[in-house]
Amino acid sequence: MSSKGAHVREMFGSIATRYDLANHVLSCGIDFYWRARAAEIVDSWHPHTVADLATGTGDLALAIQKKLPYAQLTGVDFLPEMLELAQRKGVSRVVLADAMKLPFHDASFDCVTIGFGLRNLEGCSAALSEMWRVLTAGGHLLVLEFSLPTTPVLRAAYRFYLHRCLPLLGSFLTQKKSAYDYLGDSIENFPSGNAMCDLMRGTGYVSANFEPMTGGIVTIYTATKP
Repeated sequence: MSSKGAHVREMFGSIATRYDLANHVLSCGIDFYWRARAAEIVDSWHPHTVADLATGTGDLALAIQKKLPYAQLTGVDFLPEMLELAQRKGVSRVVLADAMKLPFHDASFDCVTIGFGLRNLEGCSAALSEMWRVLTAGGHLLVLEFSLPTTPVLRAAYRFYLHRCLPLLGSFLTQKKSAYDYLGDSIENFPSGNAMCDLMRGTGYVSANFEPMTGGIVTIYTATKP
């Protein structure tokens, strides 16, 4: 495992039991809307098999499962602590695995999703390639990820919250300030908007598109494997 992977594993493993609480409080509950919108998009594709990578405690997987009760959904994460919580919450099938080296055959899924996890992986292009490998021809990819607002005033206000307020609030909720210092830095360094779509196209995906939400602090990216 890479040094980044080991760092992410230690960090998120240490906050697993308070991860959901922190997410809901720090986003003022808007994270439910973000996942619901992502699930609506997945539902429009009518997939029969879905893999939700970096599923964590399963919130995105559960939103999709609610929309698509007929589909076979697999939640994948490399943290057993997170998967245990996901199962308790009702995720029907979970697999302990690294998203960079998935234990699935080529063309195993009609749809692959990843929510707030791509920036934690070791290299976007390599991760997108691995997702491509397990997608069927015509299969769809959805990435739900934090981003920076494009409006200067909103971007400045969000950066203040991200780097000054959020680490303190996150530390109060989880006793792990470093996880929320990392969050701000990882969002700043993540390729967003057109840059992310270019990465998708460079990996071979077509119909790459993005949909900013809540002023651009979160973006949904979609693409198709031809």
